[in-house]
Amino acid sequence: MQHPCMTCGACCTQYRVAFHWMESDEVTPGGVPHQLTEVLDPHRLCMRGTHSKPVRCVALDAQIGVYSRCTIHPNRPSVCREVDASWEYGKASPQCDKARIAYGLDPLTLADWRWRDEAGNDDDHPDDNGNSPSPQAPIAA
Repeated sequence: MQHPCMTCGACCTQYRVAFHWMESDEVTPGGVPHQLTEVLDPHRLCMRGTHSKPVRCVALDAQIGVYSRCTIHPNRPSVCREVDASWEYGKASPQCDKARIAYGLDPLTLADWRWRDEAGNDDDHPDDNGNSPSPQAPIAA
């Protein structure tokens, strides 16, 4: 099994991604690639592709519901880092649910996260070889 966001990407096609201009790599080393942004107002930038209809973030490489990846994942904006997948941390995410439903995908449930539960009989040898996503850094779709 893999992280549900790796086969979704719907949130990257539903919301404007706006953030403070200081998150840009022009100001902050390792920040959001400035060439992928546009000015939203004097204090904020947004990811290109998210300020007009249809919404689709320029950093998204996906076929929604089949495969998904953020091409700037380590350098994505803070607002992307803050969108959790539903039930990843024990509660529903209205943003995730709304985006998935817009594509005819079922909202995620607790069962979608069972793959990362430790097997009770593995002692110190879990089935996932240590490749589970970090609870501190969820993968944004």
